[in-house]
Amino acid sequence: MNRDIASIRRDYQLASLDEASSAVHPMDQFEHWWEEAIASNIDEVNAFVLSTIKEDGAPASRVVLLKNYTPEGFIFFTNYESDKANEITANPAVAINFFWKELERQVRITGTVKKVNKEESEQYFHSRPIGSQVGAWSSPQSKVIPNREYLEQIVQANMEKYKEGIIPLPPHWGGYIVHPTSIEFWQGRSSRLHDRLKYSLQENHSWTKVRLAP
Repeated sequence: MNRDIASIRRDYQLASLDEASSAVHPMDQFEHWWEEAIASNIDEVNAFVLSTIKEDGAPASRVVLLKNYTPEGFIFFTNYESDKANEITANPAVAINFFWKELERQVRITGTVKKVNKEESEQYFHSRPIGSQVGAWSSPQSKVIPNREYLEQIVQANMEKYKEGIIPLPPHWGGYIVHPTSIEFWQGRSSRLHDRLKYSLQENHSWTKVRLAP
């Protein structure tokens, strides 16, 4: 065992989380924590780990960026021909995880995912920088390419192609919304005796809330 790694530890002491002070609805609790995360000037505060299930049943994870949230769920955008999109098509069950180390907090979410409507994808696509819009047309995401130059040549060609006028939304690009079925709020506490409150969606669309042992 590498003793240098084993000795790395931090005693969490910033805050607590209890049933009385937490919101009845998990999305209200998420909004409260989100506003505190924004106020803390956390770098890449909207980054989260998205986990999907591959065809062989193995998990696959990557970091993506939250672009909106609503009472219905969490929204991100990607290439619809990417590995993650193909995995979502085969199995819409996903997990996402926010970790805000500056606040000693995690938010763990499981749920199902579906595409947002084209109008929402259009609106977000055209809010992106021009380079990112061209990039969406240029990158065959998750596919094998021969070298970096191959990609840069496609980008250059598309920059020339779309130098005049509005860049259209690619048919292979758009948004997803994760509809949560469970949301766990994790607050780090001293001696690894963390606070964990888990909300679970019921058949009548109400939410239950329980405390989990750390």
